[in-house]
Amino acid sequence: MKLLYRSRIVTYLSAILSLQFMLMASISQAAELPNFADLVELNAPSIVEISTVSNIEVSPLGDDEIEDLLRRLNPGQEEFDLENIPERRQRGAVGSGFIISDDGYIITNNHVVAGADEIQVHLNDRRVFDAKVIGLDEPSDLALLKLDAEDLPFVEFGDSDVLRVGDWVLAIGSPFGLEFSAAAGIVSAKGRSMPGRSTYNYMSFIQTDVAINQGNSGGPLFNLSGEVIGINSQILSSTGGSNGISFSIPSNVATNVISQLRESGVVNRGLLGVRMREVDYALAEIFNMERPRGAFVDDVLPSSPAADAGIQNEDIILEFNGHDIGHFTDLPFYVGQYQPDTRADVRLYRNGEIEQLTVVLGSSPTNVVAVIEPQAPRQSSNPLGFRVAELSDETRQVAGITGVRIAELSDGPGKDAGLREGDVIVTLNFEDIESTDAFARVASNLPETGFVSIRIIREGQGSTIPLELSP
Repeated sequence: MKLLYRSRIVTYLSAILSLQFMLMASISQAAELPNFADLVELNAPSIVEISTVSNIEVSPLGDDEIEDLLRRLNPGQEEFDLENIPERRQRGAVGSGFIISDDGYIITNNHVVAGADEIQVHLNDRRVFDAKVIGLDEPSDLALLKLDAEDLPFVEFGDSDVLRVGDWVLAIGSPFGLEFSAAAGIVSAKGRSMPGRSTYNYMSFIQTDVAINQGNSGGPLFNLSGEVIGINSQILSSTGGSNGISFSIPSNVATNVISQLRESGVVNRGLLGVRMREVDYALAEIFNMERPRGAFVDDVLPSSPAADAGIQNEDIILEFNGHDIGHFTDLPFYVGQYQPDTRADVRLYRNGEIEQLTVVLGSSPTNVVAVIEPQAPRQSSNPLGFRVAELSDETRQVAGITGVRIAELSDGPGKDAGLREGDVIVTLNFEDIESTDAFARVASNLPETGFVSIRIIREGQGSTIPLELSP
């Protein structure tokens, strides 16, 4: 009996030890970092360094001024050769790129080659070629070049839509001219817009913590399968060096742009025709939304596709052709992926109800995004903080508007929200304002606390602004 008992104990302990070993092996395997050596070795021949030369005009001095300057620099010399003094100087720049076909098509950033008079491409095998510009696209910051060469190694594109936050990625480029340098990291976020960069306001970037520096621009961002899932474009830095915040153009955007540049040399994008901004918590409260989401339509451009489709001021666009609009920056990104004349379904929130419209897109190189400055801290509990006056008959007739103008602005909710003297108020708390009496009536019935909406016209453009009231 004792022997049987001991045998069972031994079997039990063996099972535990085996389980512990398997668990430790699993943890060790999970913690093992990826090895990028094979990926680099396979794709490095397709990566290129791009150098450019731009001729810059130099404003020449007059002959007398030049002679006087030369005499001071060369005392005792009487005669100088003024004819050989150059009136142009050259500026060079270095960036990265990669080959996408065996007949020599190359992708890089627009800002790497824009304005260049000469473009040279340095291959990994030390061959150097002059490059021809096939097409430039500033809104996406992409450029398509062509080499007179054949049988070149090239990379394959992957699907950037399946990329997940936390995925490993690898960049290869020429930071600070250090050619064919590799750097690895992870995807930090997706769907990022560039802070303060209106040029790229329709772009939805991949954010990574890869060490991207000057010279990496235009180089590829690889996934672990060795596919290009992004083109390195921008960094967010106060010093010009890497701070671990880098932005790459998604491959699915790039392939669309490349296809159009290769076919016609230009990129056509759909145009919706709205000025918009983020739905913040104040607007969500005013319009009785459960949470902030979507793109708030601040103004519909006259005779635009949006106007023709019936989109109105103060609509909140929630979906565009099946794409969810979580933030307002999502809308121009998705609109820009479609060609002009495309019929697209728009799902929006209006007066507490969901509306479904169909829009036929127009044509534009980019979309315009209007951004409202953030609200200043509250300084006063003044109920409104401004005095209004009637519009002149001439203003009503010429501008074709009704409302009242802000004649005097003091500390209070109006000033905190960014209102200015001269702004024309057309609605307050969703009620039309046609006179100072109407304004006084609506203002007297405002709630003591919370947010109310005020719609203004400034310099011919309409905007809806939340006013925060407090007792």
